Amino acid sequence: MGKGPFSFYCSGIRHRLRKVTALPQQMTGGSGSPRNIYLGGGLITKAKKKPSGGTRLWMRFDPSGQSELVELDRNAIINRAAIPARDLRFMGPIFSQSSNILAREKAMIVNLEFIEAIVTAQEVLLLDPFRQEVLPFVEQLRQQLPNKNQPQFHAHADEQEKEIKVPPGRQLLTVPEPGSLQSELPFEFQVLEIALEVVCSHLESNVADLERVAYPLLDELARSVSTKNLQNVRSLKSNVTRLLARVQKVRDEIVHLLDDNEDMAQLYLTRKWIQIQQAEGYSGAITTNSLSTTALARQSSYRSGSLVTSNFVDDNDVEDLEMLLEAYFIQLDGTRNRILSVREYIDDTEDYVNIQLDNQRNELIQLQLTLIIASFAIGINTLIAGAFGMNIPCLLYKNTDGLFWRLVAFSSAACMLLFLLMLQYARSKGLLGS
Repeated sequence: MGKGPFSFYCSGIRHRLRKVTALPQQMTGGSGSPRNIYLGGGLITKAKKKPSGGTRLWMRFDPSGQSELVELDRNAIINRAAIPARDLRFMGPIFSQSSNILAREKAMIVNLEFIEAIVTAQEVLLLDPFRQEVLPFVEQLRQQLPNKNQPQFHAHADEQEKEIKVPPGRQLLTVPEPGSLQSELPFEFQVLEIALEVVCSHLESNVADLERVAYPLLDELARSVSTKNLQNVRSLKSNVTRLLARVQKVRDEIVHLLDDNEDMAQLYLTRKWIQIQQAEGYSGAITTNSLSTTALARQSSYRSGSLVTSNFVDDNDVEDLEMLLEAYFIQLDGTRNRILSVREYIDDTEDYVNIQLDNQRNELIQLQLTLIIASFAIGINTLIAGAFGMNIPCLLYKNTDGLFWRLVAFSSAACMLLFLLMLQYARSKGLLGS
């Protein structure tokens, strides 16, 4: 059948609809994820207009220090890093300022203070990269990663790498020399070192600010005990307790890793990744060589097996990570000791203030005792005056020539003598100061 004008009109409409449908896929890269656009060496991420409820902003770093912003949801992170869903709970607001370094099969969960990142052997996914506390970590990654990984990937490639030829259709596997692996830390440990450095520097800065504020406040309290100074010291004590708890969390996490060699061995992601790649290349080489003679197969198998065993150290070798963690453990222990010194100074100041208050309380008690003795002596004189003031017939009333003043002087002198005797008795017993 021939095609009429109406059929050509319908085909044109379908062609336009296909163009309109393909446009959003081009903008999102075909997978629904935001497309990253590089302009003039910078990165502009075009986010989706209506992101899903679980989508969060991440910054991705590769071993060369290049970064890009991506929006990934919960399922995308789980599939990308091969981590269980429960690990993402440690990277939420509920566990803010917590300290966890978790080892998984293909990733490492780093949750140190304000740094929340997922580290693999090929990339780093950093959560909330635009927070004020996280910006130094981002800058350190951009500055240090290219310097540390440049010689490993570009310089002397012919001398530092060995090649395993695999059958067509597979990628060419390159294996670094043992010396190159030992000279530089793996990528995941470089990121962990930068994270620990930033966290320790941040904690030391907080301790320095605390010391700069604490000692003048405590000296002022020792000079003058007032309500304002007591409130300032109470607030200072709360800050010391919170800061000590934060430092203690990071320190305890490092101690936990140092006490368990298996956990430290699981953190060697690059080692495990290269072993998997070698195993795949070795199995492909065996499959290809199975068509050749038995002698050639045995020779290839022996060479491949010796290559695998010669390029990698024992899986239980955790010396590099142990030395790295011990260095920052010593630094955190020094920071903790500085906080404990501030807390001891607070306790000493509190003891000094309590001694001052006890001394003032004792002086008040002594004054009160002195007034009680004086009141007793005056009370006797008042009793004598009250007795003579009563309207009772008495022979002394008939002869009053100078008797009144002599009686007043005698009674007053007797009361004064009684007061001095009681005061001397109280001092002899130690009730009053000498």
